[in-house]
Amino acid sequence: MIERLAIVGVGLLGGSLAKAARAQAIAREIVGIGRDTGRLRPALTDGTCDRVTTDLADGLRGADRIVLGATVLANETLLPEVWRSAAPGALVTDVGSTKRGIVAVAERLAADRRDVQFVGSHPMAGSEKAGYAVSRPDLFQGATVVLTPTESNAPAAVKSVGELWTAVGARVVTFEPDAHDRAVAAISHLPHVVAWALVDAVGRFEPEAFGVAARGFKDTTRIAAADPDVWREILLGNRDAIVDSVAVFRAALDDLERLVAQGDGTALTALLTRIKTTREKLS
Repeated sequence: MIERLAIVGVGLLGGSLAKAARAQAIAREIVGIGRDTGRLRPALTDGTCDRVTTDLADGLRGADRIVLGATVLANETLLPEVWRSAAPGALVTDVGSTKRGIVAVAERLAADRRDVQFVGSHPMAGSEKAGYAVSRPDLFQGATVVLTPTESNAPAAVKSVGELWTAVGARVVTFEPDAHDRAVAAISHLPHVVAWALVDAVGRFEPEAFGVAARGFKDTTRIAAADPDVWREILLGNRDAIVDSVAVFRAALDDLERLVAQGDGTALTALLTRIKTTREKLS
């Protein structure tokens, strides 16, 4: 059992992890850390956290597991201070959607202090909504969590972080940081870009069409309602991989547009059938 679990950023992901850890009794003490006492208070009053604080060093004192649940850039910015404040033997992970940046920071910090370890995590779970109010203890049940260890990580540290996620119901896989960022550029970041572009395109082409938008359009564009500040950091943090994925998407869209423009029904059916088959494999 984890003696003291400190979660920095008790929003959707951090709050859900705290609730899951409480529900599964995997930590003796859960400490929530954030910038705003008012936002932290609900996690204390509902019994999810044993203690909350806006003082990072105070919150990390004695913690053997530390989870960074803030935004991508905030996690990277906080990591040096976390490293300084962490107890010897502490294990740090995060929930960020990009990994190359924070792993590089951790590698530099580890060169000076080796009694703290960082193993990156990315839960492939969430919502277009944000904040503790929408967190829930079953968010990670059946979800995939990607770990991004490096050669400097001890196998026991990687195993321990994996056990944290499996204890809350997740399936754990391992990717190198670069491979992770390319994979999520394709499967997560590109769909958000497409959803934003689709909403914008309808507004430019026929704004009145929003008035008759049905479930298909709303489902397809649900993620376009995601927090702009959070996604600005993700897009810029993984911009090279995202630009590459958008270029490939544009080529795929060009192929589809060309067949429609040509009125080539046979080729269009073949293309849609191939894509349909690929999509059905996801089920």
